[in-house]
Amino acid sequence: MYYVYILKHVNDTYYIGFSSNLKQRIQNHLDGKVGQTKSPRPLKLVYYSAFKDKKKALDFEKYLKTNSGFAFRNKRLV
Repeated sequence: MYYVYILKHVNDTYYIGFSSNLKQRIQNHLDGKVGQTKSPRPLKLVYYSAFKDKKKALDFEKYLKTNSGFAFRNKRLV
């Protein structure tokens, strides 16, 4: 399975990511091992979605990082 996830920083900003091992990837974020999410912390997992197809997961992650994806995220996901 492939996962697209959204983390919320303590300052109300979001990080959108992709992983094939969601549990380990989230733990890496929480442990400060991912440069983009080292600060500000703490982080909270607010959304994730599972995909069987890697391309579909990557396409959804890419969409969420667009302007219309931001609007969709704010209205439907978080």
